[in-house]
Amino acid sequence: MANGIGNSKQFSVANAGRSENHRPKDARGALRGLWGYLCRYRFLLLLAMFLTVSGNLLALIGPKLSGRAIDAIEPGKGAVDFDTVFHYAGLMVIFYIVSSFFSYLLSVVMQTISRRMARQMRDDVFQKLLALPVGYFDTHLSGDIISRVSYDIDVINTSLSTDLVQVCASVITVVGSFVMMVSIEPKLVLVMAVTIPMSVLYTKYMAGKTRPLFRTRSAKLGAMNGFVEEMVGGQKTIGAYAREEVVTKRFDRINEEAVDAYYTADYYSCLVGPTVNFINNLSLALVTVFGAILYLLGSLTLGNISSFVLYSRKFSGPINEAANIISELQSALAAAERVFKLMGEEPETPDAVGAQPLENIRGNVEMKGVSFGYTAERTIIKNLYMTAKAGSMIAIVGPTGAGKTTIINLLMRFYDVDAGGIYVDGHEGRELTRESLRRAFAMVLQDTWVFGGTIFENIAYGKEDATMEEVVAAAKAAHIHSYIMRLPEGYQTILSENGVNISKGQKQLLTIARAMLLDAKMLILDEATSNVDTRTEMRIQKAMRHLMAGKTCFVIAHRLSTIQHADCILVVDGGDVVEQGTHRELMSKKGVYHQLYASQFE
Repeated sequence: MANGIGNSKQFSVANAGRSENHRPKDARGALRGLWGYLCRYRFLLLLAMFLTVSGNLLALIGPKLSGRAIDAIEPGKGAVDFDTVFHYAGLMVIFYIVSSFFSYLLSVVMQTISRRMARQMRDDVFQKLLALPVGYFDTHLSGDIISRVSYDIDVINTSLSTDLVQVCASVITVVGSFVMMVSIEPKLVLVMAVTIPMSVLYTKYMAGKTRPLFRTRSAKLGAMNGFVEEMVGGQKTIGAYAREEVVTKRFDRINEEAVDAYYTADYYSCLVGPTVNFINNLSLALVTVFGAILYLLGSLTLGNISSFVLYSRKFSGPINEAANIISELQSALAAAERVFKLMGEEPETPDAVGAQPLENIRGNVEMKGVSFGYTAERTIIKNLYMTAKAGSMIAIVGPTGAGKTTIINLLMRFYDVDAGGIYVDGHEGRELTRESLRRAFAMVLQDTWVFGGTIFENIAYGKEDATMEEVVAAAKAAHIHSYIMRLPEGYQTILSENGVNISKGQKQLLTIARAMLLDAKMLILDEATSNVDTRTEMRIQKAMRHLMAGKTCFVIAHRLSTIQHADCILVVDGGDVVEQGTHRELMSKKGVYHQLYASQFE
């Protein structure tokens, strides 16, 4: 975008992944953020809590009823009381059916909560992206940002709809089973005093070990997405330079790092389930042995032993399930950290207290003693003075990296100056609201942007109430009307995403027509005609001069032949305006501008 910005973005994808991994974790902050979203659906959460408690309590009654049914047919007690057996069996069927129905309703409720929460979270993240300063996008990979909006929120959504329900149900089942086991035979519960601490301590240890691994996994995936997005955008350049093999090797390395991160995280998480399951099975074996001894001593009935064993399975089962889903919970927590980190980024500096909207715009612009650098170590613009009178055309020329586009970024307040001030109609830019200041400019960049929609919608993008007549007039002025009319649907032709079904030159003309349509007093053209042929460029320049009478126009151009009629030409070199004047005046000085102009015709 800006001179000097692009360099800051060109860090390696691998470094992006490592820097993410080394940031201090904020699990509590992520949990607070998730709870803040969940609290928005209090009624549904209360309903989910009721269904969870009710469904699991009903399921917990089943083993108790089973034990009583077994006691009714225990050998040595005479005739079998089938009425009692069928009574308890019938109650078990009813309780289990109701419990299953509650579980179904719970799944529906949690799916609703997670779906609404994911939608709201994506809305908030997208709004946050729109509020972030331009500098954030210059220093972060697009693929990593997209990964947070899509993959990370999907992980959170899945975890909320399934894992959260399982964890809540597990807690109720464990507590309820423990109470029922104590009511049956407290002595047998002592067996759990050995196995429970083993399971808890091991699970806690593995949770601490796997959380950083899942954070690394999410970061590596974001880095890979960023690399793929970058390479897809430069596919033609890759082919033109026959760099397919080099790019493939780089992708293989990045892909290998992502796969290794996935494998490492999943490997350690997969150890948890089988280990906890072994501990639980050991507990079951001990319960069976000691239960048989108590039965022989006459302390327990067969029904009580059966109920205790079933409750012990219910007790150990959720612990095992919790161990199995801990990997997904850790992954969701790591994803939440990444999402909330983005949402915690500092937004664009708010307007100053008392900032006023820019009204009755004339288009007088002054830069007084402006200094600016993208980093504190390197100053791009140094003590710049410039005056642009209303309705004049100001051309900015100079070698690559001289600071031309940086000046445009400062005019639009994409960045604020470090020293000095920029004045529009006598008002210092920081005393004005950003929205009113930016709406005072129409802008056409070298990097064209069109969106999926009709040609009419793309041209009318900056003016919502534009009529067809106004759009057609702008298209004619930009010399693209005849091309549009040759299309099957004319102005209603649908452009694909990013306009891949039209040429770069045609996209450039569409964006020029969009700028012409916008009723702005000031216009910025940053290499705006770089993708059109020389003849069309001359016609567009002539049309612009006619249509933009009375508007202040800032033009950055490398082809100096296109700005010979500018009212003032600023020659920028090393962040300083080394020359300024008309084309004729600068040519007569035989200075930097004369050298630049002559070099294009040698």
